[in-house]
Amino acid sequence: MIAPDKNSSFVANMEKVLDVYKEPYNAAFPVICIDESPKQLIEEGKPSVAMKPGQDARVDYEYVRHGVVNIFMANEPLMGKRYVQVTEFKTKKDWAKFVKRIADEWYPKAKKIKLVMDNFKTHDASAFYETFEPAEAKRLWDRFEFVFTPKHGSWLNMAEIELHVLNGQCLNRQIATVEKINEEVDAWQACRNNKNKKINWQFTNKEARVKLKKLYPSIQD
Repeated sequence: MIAPDKNSSFVANMEKVLDVYKEPYNAAFPVICIDESPKQLIEEGKPSVAMKPGQDARVDYEYVRHGVVNIFMANEPLMGKRYVQVTEFKTKKDWAKFVKRIADEWYPKAKKIKLVMDNFKTHDASAFYETFEPAEAKRLWDRFEFVFTPKHGSWLNMAEIELHVLNGQCLNRQIATVEKINEEVDAWQACRNNKNKKINWQFTNKEARVKLKKLYPSIQD
């Protein structure tokens, strides 16, 4: 989905994100994109029967639901790194704890982390203060610069690309338990990080002003 015509709020936030994406790599000020996605836990009602000579495979389409988990994705496009965490819920506290891991476990030496994300109500500095003691909340808040994609602009978040890859490569089937999802996600993360799979982002403000011209307000003298 994209914004309706003549949307100054959309283009302002879009151009901010695209400016951040064109910055050269700087280990002290890394650009990290984060996103999240639900995953249903589903178990087959009856075991499938494998194909054998003279008989097609048989799949029972009845299944048992075991709830939903949340998958957080953090992606550093310029370094080809991504970090995934599976949580039971997707609350402000879950988000705050995941962001703390970004700061303290994965980027402890960074001076300031530019965090690109969708503008959800859970993505707010208040989450730190609802999860940690004030001094710790302020410490974490000072580690980040929040950069929000515009409403209807989730396609500008590169972490969404990584979530699509994750879902397509290892979660596009019925999985019944959190333990199995964690096993699959950990294996996928290690493999993809070892290959340093980067995202070659090409869309710029210059191109946006041509291809998305209808979104820019008309300036009247």
